[in-house]
Amino acid sequence: MLQFTIDESRCTRCHACANDCPIKIIHLKDGWPTIPEHKQASCFKCFHCLAVCPTAALSILGKHPDECHSLRGALPSAAQLETLLKGRRSVRRYRAENLDRETIDRLLGAAWHGASGHNARQVRLTVVDDRDALQRLRGDVLARIAELVRNRALPEGLESFSTFVRAWERNGEDIIFRGAPHLLIASADERCATPQTDCVIALAGFELLAQSMGIGTLWNGLAKWSLERFMPELPDRLGVPKDHRIGYVMSFGRPAVIYHRTAPHRPEIVRAGY
Repeated sequence: MLQFTIDESRCTRCHACANDCPIKIIHLKDGWPTIPEHKQASCFKCFHCLAVCPTAALSILGKHPDECHSLRGALPSAAQLETLLKGRRSVRRYRAENLDRETIDRLLGAAWHGASGHNARQVRLTVVDDRDALQRLRGDVLARIAELVRNRALPEGLESFSTFVRAWERNGEDIIFRGAPHLLIASADERCATPQTDCVIALAGFELLAQSMGIGTLWNGLAKWSLERFMPELPDRLGVPKDHRIGYVMSFGRPAVIYHRTAPHRPEIVRAGY
């Protein structure tokens, strides 16, 4: 059951919920919104109806509007958001310290609110939340790559990873994980409509909130390749379901570098027309 309820003392019968329902299952009975029982299975739990109600009169799936954050006066200005988008940086230098659990949970919770195909909401966010654990993972990955280098068995196209091993063994330079204390793996069920896209959207949201909080992030393709090509057993060890596709991997933590301005990238590439 959807637990679709209307507080008639608040409802103005503006019909915004019915008008905005993506699949048009909200009907009007004597002017009051309702969802017929035979339509309830079609609901894909987007919460548009709860969010669009101007008087907080509508509850659904056990969620009450008074439990939600009001958007009025709480959104960043266009200029602030534009600066955040233009000012985000790929951070490759990190402090040797963990983020607190509350901060990590806040970032993960916001990331999970990202859009997903058909509102499937099947993105799984697997996080290495401890610096010592990530150091052990780094050691395992580099040991495996070193073994492949010795046996001349690096996959074609990934020969450059041999230089990453040498940099670590000679100088202690961590080119793959960049010394970050944390790693985030976004994966989704292969059967979802858009598993890879859903993961990238979730990580994009994670990154923007993280950088607004002074936390550095890195879209880490080297780590993704390491997990998929060199140690395919690692995702399972970390708790990634076997039927999930890894969308992408992100390193994050407190940065050991401060950027003071946006970068003057080349002009945008725009093509207008039909």
